[in-house]
Amino acid sequence: MFLFEIIKAIILGIVQGITEWLPISSTGHMILVNDFLPLTVYVDKVINKEFVDMFMVVIQFGSILAVLLLYFSKLNPFSKNKKNPNHFNDTMNLWIKVAIAAVPAAIIGLLFDDLIDSYLYNSITVAITLIVYGFAFLWIESRKKQGKITTLGQLDYKTAAIIGVFQVLALIPGTSRSGATILGAVLLGCARPVAAEFSFFLAIPMMFGASILKLIKLKMALDFSGIIILLVGMVTAFVVSIIAIKTFMSYIRKHDFKVFGYYRIILGVIVLLYFAFLR
Repeated sequence: MFLFEIIKAIILGIVQGITEWLPISSTGHMILVNDFLPLTVYVDKVINKEFVDMFMVVIQFGSILAVLLLYFSKLNPFSKNKKNPNHFNDTMNLWIKVAIAAVPAAIIGLLFDDLIDSYLYNSITVAITLIVYGFAFLWIESRKKQGKITTLGQLDYKTAAIIGVFQVLALIPGTSRSGATILGAVLLGCARPVAAEFSFFLAIPMMFGASILKLIKLKMALDFSGIIILLVGMVTAFVVSIIAIKTFMSYIRKHDFKVFGYYRIILGVIVLLYFAFLR
């Protein structure tokens, strides 16, 4: 039984690692996968739903570490960069932009976290938001406009703040944090690679904060089996995230986001049909 839960944690880690960085909603996919293949951790012979809810968020630590590893030199103001003598100032400015963009979702998330968990963490909400934002991606790509902001240095504080407002939309499961921020950034004139990278960096404080909040709210001490399941999910998410980020960045330098729009719509329709006729 425990081995089967480890396998589930690996599957969820793979899903988290792939979908966190693509604009297709990691939370939405995690909810869907757990709905079909539920993680069942028991405490006193009762399924501990609180642990499962926490696992879905804290597993993101693995994805955060992947970004920090891949972009360490760009995110570390003290790393040596002979090609850019202003590296320290540029990096500090980048972190300020990330901090500014993180504020709106942090405030709304803290105020409405319990409400969102209670009423919106379900497969139907995920299906609807998958479809809605799928059409949003198709619409934004139909404009065929080239982004004028081609480097992170060209991204000003005002634009970063507005991208942060778009990120608030991602508090609704199925929206996709990366999807909301990328949509907002592209609408504001960012080139696709800039929009994606800023979305990656913005994930660091948001995912870290959400994970810490869940751990604080956890009203039980983790036993050995719970710790192992959580670590397996995190390590899996870390390894898969590295591959996913590299592949995604390589893809969007040559292609647009239409494929993700179509994917979201198709998956959302399938989920709605499943719950309408098969369940």
